Amino acid sequence: MLVDESVFREYDIRGIWGENIDKNFCIGLGMAFAAYIKGKTKKDCLTVSVGYDARLSSVEIFNFLCEGLNCGGVNVINLGLVPTPVQYFSLFNLDVDGGIMITASHNPPEYNGFKLSLSKETLFGSEIQDVKNVMLDVDLDKRCLDRKTSVDKYDILKDYENYMLDQFGYLRDLEDKPSVVLDGGNGVGGFVGLPIMEKLGFDVEGLFIEPDGTFPNHHPDPTIENNLKDLKKKLNEGNYDIGIGYDGDADRIGVVLKNGEMLYGDQLLLFFAQDIIKQHKNVKVIGEVKCSHILFDGIAKAGGIPIMYKAGHSLIKSKMKAEKAYLAGEMSGHIFFADRYFGYDDAVYVSLRLLEIITRNKIDLIEWKKSLPKTFNTPEIRVECPDNIKKPVVEKLIRYFEDNRKMFNIEKIITIDGIRFETGFGWALIRASNTQPSLVLRFEADSLAKLTDLKNKVIEIVNVTISKNLS
Repeated sequence: MLVDESVFREYDIRGIWGENIDKNFCIGLGMAFAAYIKGKTKKDCLTVSVGYDARLSSVEIFNFLCEGLNCGGVNVINLGLVPTPVQYFSLFNLDVDGGIMITASHNPPEYNGFKLSLSKETLFGSEIQDVKNVMLDVDLDKRCLDRKTSVDKYDILKDYENYMLDQFGYLRDLEDKPSVVLDGGNGVGGFVGLPIMEKLGFDVEGLFIEPDGTFPNHHPDPTIENNLKDLKKKLNEGNYDIGIGYDGDADRIGVVLKNGEMLYGDQLLLFFAQDIIKQHKNVKVIGEVKCSHILFDGIAKAGGIPIMYKAGHSLIKSKMKAEKAYLAGEMSGHIFFADRYFGYDDAVYVSLRLLEIITRNKIDLIEWKKSLPKTFNTPEIRVECPDNIKKPVVEKLIRYFEDNRKMFNIEKIITIDGIRFETGFGWALIRASNTQPSLVLRFEADSLAKLTDLKNKVIEIVNVTISKNLS
């Protein structure tokens, strides 16, 4: 069958409903995924769990996808409206051979997509391309609609809530718990996380908890400060202790302190790492190349083993398993716990671990953040660069900076994902985006003047290199 191959991305399948994802696409994907997992498992009788987010197209997509899965001889367990981490949870708690989550995460409302799992592992990279190749051979005209397969509803949310209450139930008996503002962003995390927090005895004010696929209040990305205006306002007006936001499918978290400052992904990761290191020996913690040196230095200072790795939540999760790390995370708010959990990114679980540590240890997060070394850094800076030249451009930039170490006072060059070079006062990162025709840059320095100088010099070199490759 004909498909728009651009929707098959590095970590998932994602496109616009009614344009490059439609009825036939969903049926074809169901048939292709059925054939793919049959080939991998060598089993004839298969069952997968399928959940979906609150987007207006999700139920329709679910029905067409199930038609394709059933045509391919696969039984479906219908999880209904759930966060992505709850769909992942089903892989560990139900007798299934894989699963699919229908979601476009924090993309605009017109988008939708699919996150695929085989057994307990999410597919990414070449595996998604393999599914695409199977799908290209699907013949919709030959689909069989009379197979003896089923679609059975299961209340996985009840199991998920009971799991959380079992692990964190002791918090009910503790005093001086922090008060919370929880911004669900009208995604599928708020209506799951809010009642769990309440049952654990936390004073919680909910914002935009009701799932609504039009996202009427703000874009569901809690790592962008502009999306947290209402949360900050409520935090200040109600004198709450902490603000927590979830993204559209609740696999990413944003945290706002009582004074209105954000606790960024690498800071949050360090906070968790310090707690885990106190309880275990030889704790490995993985952070992406975009994270501050304060994270890696802080882990080492606390007695842990810091590991820097490529950006991308699927890549981080895979590295975490390979290293048998306790914890991993990204700047984007993906936090992965293998300590006491299953090793995937779950914003609801992460928020409960955060509240647990604050409650148990009586930690003032504002004071904790003040204790960190002072640095100046940029957000991600994206420089347009066509897909066909972005990797050669990065390779040329690596050679350039290797040849000009003295000019930039470079002490160390790291090339696990593009180039990150470190100086005595900071660092610069240049890498090819996994998902867009662009290069991703980030900078950090111990003064604003040094940061500005470093950023301007590197961006000029990047633009010149791109121009030479375009001509």
